[in-house]
Amino acid sequence: MVRIILGAIVGFIVWTIFLLGSDQIWIALSPEWYGRHQTAFEAAVNNKTPFMADTTVMIIAVIRSAIFSIITGFTAALISKENFKSPLLLGIFLLAFGSFIHSMILNNVPVWYHLLILLPLIPLTILGGKLKKQNI
Repeated sequence: MVRIILGAIVGFIVWTIFLLGSDQIWIALSPEWYGRHQTAFEAAVNNKTPFMADTTVMIIAVIRSAIFSIITGFTAALISKENFKSPLLLGIFLLAFGSFIHSMILNNVPVWYHLLILLPLIPLTILGGKLKKQNI
């Protein structure tokens, strides 16, 4: 049981590091486009002002989230030495925390963005865990 929880916690930490790290890479590679967008987005959320999110940035975020969910589901399974419970728990952690974060940006991005980020979290972490079972 401890390994299952540890796998999920490590998976959550790795997912967060991947998200924040890749965001910083995008900002460094494209300060005028991506960096400016993220700064304006953060200001809009903090000041509770209207903001029109860039569709391309949102699609990038959806793709990153999907990839990170699969990788960290695999990571959770690797650590826990089982391929379902730990990735499932990780997916639940990600969905709970993601729902909290998305509640703060509810009006700053379209509904499709929330759905495409949040709904696949559990299935994709489980998929990552299943990949571990197959030794891929």
